[in-house]
This record gives sequence, C-alpha cells and structure tokens, in this order.
Amino acid sequence: MSEEMKNETQTREEKLENLKKLGINPYPSDIKRTSTIAEIKKSEGKQDLVVAGKIASIRSHGKSTFMDVADETAMMQVYFKFDTVGETKYELLKNFDLGDYVEASGEIFTTKTGEITLAAKDFRLLVKTLLPVPDKWSGLKDTEIRYRKRFLDMIINPEVRKNIEIRSNVVTSLRNYMLKNGFIEVETPILQAIPGGASAKPFVTHYNILKQDMYLRIAPELFLKRLVVGGFEKVFEIGRQFRNEGLSHMHNPEFTSMEFYWAYQNYESLMTFTEEMIKDVVTNVNGSLKVTYQEQELNFDTPFSRISFDALIEKDCGINIYKFPEFEDLKKEVLAKDIALNFKEIKVWPKLVDELYKKVSRPKIVQPIFVTDHPVDLVPLAKAKEDDPKKSQTFQLVCADGFELLKAYTEQNDPIEQENKFKEQVALSKAGWDESNMMDANFVEALKYGLPPTAGWGMGIERFAMILADQYSIKEVIAFPTLKNASRN
Repeated sequence: MSEEMKNETQTREEKLENLKKLGINPYPSDIKRTSTIAEIKKSEGKQDLVVAGKIASIRSHGKSTFMDVADETAMMQVYFKFDTVGETKYELLKNFDLGDYVEASGEIFTTKTGEITLAAKDFRLLVKTLLPVPDKWSGLKDTEIRYRKRFLDMIINPEVRKNIEIRSNVVTSLRNYMLKNGFIEVETPILQAIPGGASAKPFVTHYNILKQDMYLRIAPELFLKRLVVGGFEKVFEIGRQFRNEGLSHMHNPEFTSMEFYWAYQNYESLMTFTEEMIKDVVTNVNGSLKVTYQEQELNFDTPFSRISFDALIEKDCGINIYKFPEFEDLKKEVLAKDIALNFKEIKVWPKLVDELYKKVSRPKIVQPIFVTDHPVDLVPLAKAKEDDPKKSQTFQLVCADGFELLKAYTEQNDPIEQENKFKEQVALSKAGWDESNMMDANFVEALKYGLPPTAGWGMGIERFAMILADQYSIKEVIAFPTLKNASRN
C-alpha cells in the first residue's frame, strides 16, 4: 500500500471514530429509500422523496455543498444547504468521503443549468468506506489486478457491469425461449462418480464420508438423458461445468452451459430450432441480428450456411481424412502437407482430426455456419449416420474466427452400440487421450430400458455473451474468473 493510500485510510478511520463519538451509527440497518435515482429524477416538484447511493463527487462552497450520488440506475446531484439542514447536520458532511453511501430526503428541482437536483431537507450516512477507490484503473498493466479485485473493477468501469448484464440477458432470453417452447428446467448432480457427456479432463475431489474420489461434472448430458428415459420429453438445464483445461482468452475452467434434450427429434430438426432460437436471443439482447465483434460484422440472420466436417478439412488442408483411417497414415499425410501440429500430444486418430479442425479450419470461419457430420470417434454419444456410418449425426454453430457457440446431435440410444463406444473410449484413454470418455455402466443400463429417439444440444453461455458484448477475453463476461493464487495484500 502506498504512503498516500495509508494516509487516506488513516483519515477515513479517524472520521469513522468521529462519527461514533457523536453517537452516529455509520452502518445503519434501516433503509428509507423510496425509489431508485432514475425514478426520482422523473419526479420534479414532489416532496419527501428519499434517495440513496454512493457518493461520486463532493463540491463544498461555504454554506452549500453539492454531491453527485449514484445507484445502479443513474446518478443525480444532491444539494445540502446550511440554512435548511442546520449547523449540526451540516458539520457532519466533513466526515463524508468519496465512495461513502448516503441517504437524503427532500424535494426535486431543476437548477438554472438544467440539472435535476434533490434539495436535501435531511440526510444520514449509510456506509462509511475505509479505503479510497483508485483514480486510475484501466490499461493492460492492471489487467491481473482488475480480475483479482473485481469489486473495484465494477465500481470504476461501467463496461464491466454492462458485460455482466449482457451475460445475464443471454441466460434470461435462453431460459424464456425454452420455457415458451414447453421445456421444463431441471437440475442434475455436479458431484459425480463418473464424469461424462463431453471429451474433457475432469477435476477430482474426495468425499470423506464415503472414502471415495468424486468428479466435478464436465457436462450434465448423461443425467439429462436419464430423465428422458424416465419419461420427460423436453428438459433443459442451465448450470456450471468444470473442465481441467488450460486458461486462455476462450477458456475458463469453470463456466456455465445450457443443455437440452428433446424426445422424438433428430439433429436435422434441431438445426431449424437452433436458428430460430439464436435469432430470437440475438435480437432480444443486441437489438439487431448484425453484431460487431472485434471490428468484424457478424450476421445472425437465418438460415445459416452448412458444411460437413470432412469437407471443411479437405477444403482447408487438402486432406480427405477418411482415406487415412489409421493414425500413422494420416500423420504422414499431415506432415507431407507441412501442417504444423504438436505430435507430442497427439497419439490417436480422433485427436489428430480434431486438431486439424481446431488449428487449421475453425479459425478461418467468420460468419455463423453449421459444421456437421463429425467423425463418429469424436462424438461417442451420438448416433452414426445410417447412410454413412463413419460420420455422426452432429452439428456445431461456429463463427467469429472459430468460436464454437454450441454443439448438438442425435443421441445414441442403442445400448449395445453405446457400450461398445465407451469401450473404445477407454482404449483411447489408455493410448494417451486424456479427454476420452469413461465407461458408465449405469447409463448403459438406463438405455436398456429405452431412450426414445432424442436429440440434444449444448451451449457455453460465456462464449455467446463474449460475442454479444464484443469482448476478446472470456474473463470479461465472468464476474469472478479463475486466476492463479496470489499472496494476500
């Protein structure tokens, strides 16, 4: 803490003691606010209005003091006059600082300069703050501090609050769309004995009373499909997922997703449903289907273009992946094309084709497009295409230089085929793919009781919010992003 900060803090602590000596509670519980500032500013001429908020500025002129007071909705000027509030009350203003919370009652009027103002007849302190808000906060050098002291970031940078509001609006719009279309919202376990539903490395924890390791879920998929087995035809969940992966501008290990499952549908019908949903949400949140993201204009008008996974890779890499069904053969072809991939981490065919997609093809996508028909080995929970069993009935919505906004597919409901796929995933794990799925015998048993033809869908909420808030980093739309431990100040 700087010397200046220490002095400021000491001064505020002295003012706190002054107030206590005067018998004033600097942290009262009873609040008399009648309306928000935005509402009060529309009430010119009305008396006995009570405003409350944080002091943004103080300007004293002898026996008159002006304060700008802000709440979540707006800011307004409050006028304190010696002759109106009396000497004793007026002297208390000397103990007020920027950042303190104040409550004032009085009458609304408009000044000669046209500023709506509350003429205070009475007032009191609601909160005495002991630390001053820094004058300067923005800039790359402060990024780490901004995320660690997010409360300050929100106070100083209105854009931060706006980003979080946009994310909230995305969640609300998605939820309303699902409810409007007859889905019911459910909750499934976060602590799981067997993590599944995605290709991701889980976090491990330990449940002491049962003396067993547990996993934080990587996806709610398998439990949501159990609900469909149980007779629910249209279910969705909005909740936190946890994936033990690297931090980047696109990744946070803790994030929110929405997943839904719909009986008697397939991935083709979900593409149409998705187009209608995205169009509705983008319009509600953004006000227009044209979204500016990082100086690029994205058009979310429908229908979206479509291209198959293998056709996309062949277009960008010149490789037909299905002509090289063995890992070593495909690796040789990739090397022959001078495509730079990290083969120290790539040991199996599914991982290799996934890396071709992620490193070469996906970054070239700008306008929203459905990438369809992924290789079956990449999506072990999806049904294969009946006319081409090498491919699965899947699609992703991708845009903005490779944002994967959502993924959906026709669900595998053949219990024998699903069990075989789990076994293949276990083998891939032993071969070095740590993001492969684990065997889930309980889920296979559920399928044996019958999962009706079903299609499922999942979206990362924060990534969608990044697009609509025009933010490069996922941390900007998360209130409290995950950070490396730091020493306490």
